[in-house]
Amino acid sequence: MDSALAQDVVFGFGAHSVIDDAAALLRMAQQADRDGLDHFSLSDHPYLGERLDAYAAIGFILGRTERITGFANVSNLPTRPAPMLARTVTSLSALSGGRVILGMGAGGLWDRISDMGVPKLSPGEAVDAFEEAIVLVKKLSGGGPPVTYRGAHYRVNEIAPAPVAAPPVWTGSVGPKSLAATGRVADGWIPGRAADWRSERYRTSRPVIDEAAEAAGRDPREIRTVYNLPGRITDRPLAATRDRNGRWIGGSADQWIDELTEAVLEYGASGFTLFSSGGGAQDLVSLARWGQEIVPAVREAVAKRTA
Repeated sequence: MDSALAQDVVFGFGAHSVIDDAAALLRMAQQADRDGLDHFSLSDHPYLGERLDAYAAIGFILGRTERITGFANVSNLPTRPAPMLARTVTSLSALSGGRVILGMGAGGLWDRISDMGVPKLSPGEAVDAFEEAIVLVKKLSGGGPPVTYRGAHYRVNEIAPAPVAAPPVWTGSVGPKSLAATGRVADGWIPGRAADWRSERYRTSRPVIDEAAEAAGRDPREIRTVYNLPGRITDRPLAATRDRNGRWIGGSADQWIDELTEAVLEYGASGFTLFSSGGGAQDLVSLARWGQEIVPAVREAVAKRTA
């Protein structure tokens, strides 16, 4: 419970948008902005030609909205070198008034990544590069003297940091080494494969983050757990809101409200990103019910229980 209460719980939506969905994506983001949602997220797969480039789309959407924050869920780091990624996110932050999060991943589909002309790294090397990148992005943010950095994967010489604070860094860490890196240097964790607070993945992974954070002298409660949560919002209650494997499948608005309130109060959840249960574009009706009905009710229930 403490990690959720130490910070505001955040709510958003996610999309895997192709170029033909651009107009619909903007409508969704603008509706979410009006409804008071905290963030939107876009997947980052630059080797898929039909997909919108995540950072181009984020910049465009931030320019057409007022309050909502955007991030790549998660950035395909091998194709976005850390020094340039630092310039991208600090520029987006400056242009939008701080409405950006840096989602970071070590890279999952290495066969496709290497097809982009990127040298292939071993899993261990990819995680080392991932941790170096987070450290370097933070060094190249927030002003101060020029930075010289000599890592195994990144090297910069006398580069002036942007006079803009680094955005929060949320990772999609999966393996023990990557989870430990999240504990040492990141600000949030998005459990992989849409695992939630009742999953074995959460139960075995979150302690790795917490132990690494404590070893680095950090308070583990400062590291959010933000869940990618696919599911249907139905007009009537479902007999079962989870499948035989225990995965959340959705339910009525009241069932969502009860489940998410419990996730915050009993499991310390500190964020949720709604995805379509079919994996495609979110529909506007479900997004409206999420932003106008479910999210306000969860916020109110949490506030009452913690007053």
